[in-house]
Amino acid sequence: MSLMISEVYDAFVAAGTPEDKARKAAEALTGHEGRFTKIETEIVAIRGELALLKWMLGFGLALLTAIALKLFLH
Repeated sequence: MSLMISEVYDAFVAAGTPEDKARKAAEALTGHEGRFTKIETEIVAIRGELALLKWMLGFGLALLTAIALKLFLH
């Protein structure tokens, strides 16, 4: 017996899908749930890396601006 998402199965049955097809669809979606979790984890990691890159860019621009002002206003 394969695992299935009962909420998805119930939704398919409520929408009028035959029970055997609703069961197969819910079982098929169970296999993809792991992929979605992996993708969500990767998105969180990318957001953290982007935040670090934004801070690095801001610091670099501030340093460059300070050096340019020091050179031209001296």
